[in-house]
Amino acid sequence: MRTSTERKRSGIASRLLGHIITEPERMGFARLSLETGSDDFFIPARRLYEKFGFAYCEPFAGYRPDPNSVFMTRSLGDGGPGGRPA
Repeated sequence: MRTSTERKRSGIASRLLGHIITEPERMGFARLSLETGSDDFFIPARRLYEKFGFAYCEPFAGYRPDPNSVFMTRSLGDGGPGGRPA
């Protein structure tokens, strides 16, 4: 997830991620997992995912360990670990 420079810190990434979480919850999915970059450039994205209850996990769905990738997951339906941000 990347936000244009002029829209940073405006809440747009949080709104999008909230929607990305809500739709699978509404559809009855039990888990949402993602892959993102491991470089420092991706620290803001990883912090956002952590804020929304994503936890670090092992590779999933055919992914293999990769030094350029970080894997995260979140339970759905119960607010996930850490729940939603206020």
